[in-house]
Amino acid sequence: MKKAKAGIFLSSVLALSMVLGACSSDNASTESKDSSAATKDDGKRYVAIISKGFQHQYWQAVKKGAEQAADDLNVKVTFVGPETESQVDKQVEMLRNALDKKPNAIGLAALDSKAVLPLLEQAQSKKIPVVAFDSGVDGDIPVATAATDNKAAAALAADKMAKLIGKKGEVAIVAHDQTSKTGVDRRDGFVDQIKSKYPNIKIVDIQYGAGDQLKSTDAAKAILQAHPKLKGLFGTNEGSAIGVVNAVKELNKKSVKVIGFDSGKLQIDAIKSGVMAGAITQNPIAIGYETVKAAVDTLDGKKVSKSIDTGFFWYDKTNIDDSKIKDVLYE
Repeated sequence: MKKAKAGIFLSSVLALSMVLGACSSDNASTESKDSSAATKDDGKRYVAIISKGFQHQYWQAVKKGAEQAADDLNVKVTFVGPETESQVDKQVEMLRNALDKKPNAIGLAALDSKAVLPLLEQAQSKKIPVVAFDSGVDGDIPVATAATDNKAAAALAADKMAKLIGKKGEVAIVAHDQTSKTGVDRRDGFVDQIKSKYPNIKIVDIQYGAGDQLKSTDAAKAILQAHPKLKGLFGTNEGSAIGVVNAVKELNKKSVKVIGFDSGKLQIDAIKSGVMAGAITQNPIAIGYETVKAAVDTLDGKKVSKSIDTGFFWYDKTNIDDSKIKDVLYE
């Protein structure tokens, strides 16, 4: 009896090991196909693009521009990004995965320049050109950076804010982060312009909401409650700006002037309704397009400008329907 039970047990173990072995083989096969698919697609050169995020309409517009360039230039692109712009570790992992696929070139909008540096050094050692976009990368590894002049754009936002509040009073900032170049440049561009040109305006607080609407709403509400005399709030990206709009609505602070950055349906609606005075829009489709173009030009041995300025525009109720502005807004 004992021998029969032992035989049944051994048979069960053998059957289970065969099943697990088959599953393991299937998984390995799938991983192999996934990792090689990007580099063997009709023999096209492959540009791996790692974004700072994916959920905002801004990043979808950048993706659209990159895909348009891929079609025009006959290359393959992949476009990935973490769910939120606070997930530095996840972006680093995405960059590592991209390198494992042996792309011909990489496009990167770094959440944290220092965190990605070791992987960028690997790319350089493998002679894989890196094009920075949206947010620059410290050092000389990127062959080019396709981006808005964020300091100049934020300075324009400061000028608009100053005009709206009569060049005096208290203002504050809800920024998306203090680790990316865009976050730092937009914050500093606004702050420096106010300090240098408007001595009667005081910046009373700067909070960070990771580009997340809910976190930015909480940050803006805290500012509004702590500073009842506040006259203006600047949100440095799409999520930050919508967070400010939400806070102003929830606390019924209609007198507070709100200026945003980027576009998206919620910002457009807020401007049309009068809750937001206006915003700076980039040209995200051009950013995506120029990133891929710079990568391809580099691979072709063409000279590429180190800095590719993709422009910016101020829009408000007065010009939101102009054709020039409509072309750079995205919903």
